Amino acid sequence: MDLKLFLTTFSMIFLAELGDKTQVATFCLSAECESSKLSVFLGSAGALVLSAMIATLLGEAVSRFIPQDYIKLAAGAFFIAVGVWTSVAAVRSIFFA
Repeated sequence: MDLKLFLTTFSMIFLAELGDKTQVATFCLSAECESSKLSVFLGSAGALVLSAMIATLLGEAVSRFIPQDYIKLAAGAFFIAVGVWTSVAAVRSIFFA
């Protein structure tokens, strides 16, 4: 196992998930749940593991056909588009609500 790659991946995902809607949803479920916080934890952890597995397998499959630089450009363009879309929606809701 490549320890440097592991720590880089862990750090990036941990920082990206802080304050993410997934974490907020888990927070809300935990606050509403009176019986088993462990069930909320295991459910959210399992979902994150499954989504990471799907992303890893798809990333491996796609990288066989599309060069890594193109994948990075597409991911960057996607994040910029989502950022612009979110910003426009926020401006609309503030000024045109």
